[in-house]
Amino acid sequence: MKKKNKSFRLLYPVILWMTCFFLIPVMLMIVVSFCTRGEYGEVIYNFNLENYIRFIDPLYLNIFLKSLLIALMTTFICLILGYPFAFFIGRSQKKWRGILLMLIMLPFWTNSLIRTYAWIILLRTEGIINSYLIKLHLISEPLKLLYNNTSVLIGMVYMMFPFMVLPIYSSVEKLDKSIIEAASDLGATPLKNFMKVIFPLTMPGVMAGALLVFVPTLGYFFIPDLMGGSKVVLLSNLIKNQYLMARDWPFGSAISVLLIIVMLIIIGLYFKGIKSKDKGQVT
Repeated sequence: MKKKNKSFRLLYPVILWMTCFFLIPVMLMIVVSFCTRGEYGEVIYNFNLENYIRFIDPLYLNIFLKSLLIALMTTFICLILGYPFAFFIGRSQKKWRGILLMLIMLPFWTNSLIRTYAWIILLRTEGIINSYLIKLHLISEPLKLLYNNTSVLIGMVYMMFPFMVLPIYSSVEKLDKSIIEAASDLGATPLKNFMKVIFPLTMPGVMAGALLVFVPTLGYFFIPDLMGGSKVVLLSNLIKNQYLMARDWPFGSAISVLLIIVMLIIIGLYFKGIKSKDKGQVT
């Protein structure tokens, strides 16, 4: 018991940190979400459900659905592009794995804002991509590659790609080669081997990667701001605008609370899927 008490004491700094910088701010945000905006942007503690009812407006529901769609598409594209790459790294020789993983982590050494501005330079009307396409006579006039949904999607995929690769790589690395060889010896084609053996065994990594991509994508506000301009509004930059521009903290807090609820539901579904998978393996 004494050892347990001593080990629990080690959590005190973490509990204090999470209480001061997570729990209290979230509780304050929940309280403010039920308040009213004053004439000059101040918070009036007149508790009601007006901010949540206001979110039912078709304008905000469309933004919510659009945000979910962008997050789903980002997750799907990261999975399609990241799985082969993660599989290649996981099945490569050990001496090359460190180098390949370093290539994945290398972009994190540069500030994300700088990398986003680099994409703007590439995609803008007078940017590198349009300039070379015109020089090669592939197009006659610049393409509109920036300030639309496609450019936001490109930015999201670029930012979230490593978060999909690393969990899948971890699952691929743990694959038992004998199981794959046994399936091949029993007559399974490469495609059937992948669909029936490899992919199900790496499903925990796929689910973890999907969670790590989908949830942060809903909260990234600077990519829609920079690469979408004023033409693309997602929940993330809608919340930012409510706090900093409209000075409507109650409504911004209400949207934030709803976004947190959506994220908690997704995380709950993830853990439920993990538990059901573990039960299936036990049976």
